[in-house]
Amino acid sequence: MHTTINNLEHIKKKLVNYSKAKIIAVSKTFNQEHIVPLLEYGHKDFGENKVQEALQKWPSLKQKYNDINLHMIGKLQTNKVKFLFPYFDYMHSLDNMKLAEKISKEENKHNKKIKIFIQVNLGHEDQKNGVSIKELPTLYNYATKDLKLNIIGLMCIPPQSGLTSKYFNELKDLNNQLSLKELSMGMSNDYLEAADIGATYLRIGSSIFGNRF
Repeated sequence: MHTTINNLEHIKKKLVNYSKAKIIAVSKTFNQEHIVPLLEYGHKDFGENKVQEALQKWPSLKQKYNDINLHMIGKLQTNKVKFLFPYFDYMHSLDNMKLAEKISKEENKHNKKIKIFIQVNLGHEDQKNGVSIKELPTLYNYATKDLKLNIIGLMCIPPQSGLTSKYFNELKDLNNQLSLKELSMGMSNDYLEAADIGATYLRIGSSIFGNRF
């Protein structure tokens, strides 16, 4: 059995009590030969950080494996939004109105709706993307009411502070306040904690694929 499949199965066993948590295999920097074994095995959700890299790998794979979900989990510049279509199904990093407007325009142009998470900067970290907690309601209302975007949940990358569960609980509370059903949080080093708090999408890369190149 391929190493990536063994790794995925190992993670699934740990998550056996968390039926709501779906695993996004984050394949950034890994090429098709690493991804295909998981596709053949039947895994459905994959994540990429950069549009350009995804366009080199996924068009042919999506044609062959047409029931998979491709997730954009990295920051997206407005001039790259057009490349989300037609390959991506989910986006985890909406954090400003300008980006929301661009997505709306492209959705109308392509007649396709993408499932979207709003990224929240819980730790107020300058180096990280995400809307502030204070500005979240304004962005959410604008995206859903004015632009009719399909916002399905919130996403965060918590600060490296040892208080991960505090931030995960905070994101869950914000999610509940907006009556959103999906929750994107947890990566290779903290996915069990995230699942325990209620994550429905876990973004796991190195624990499946190994160390990045």
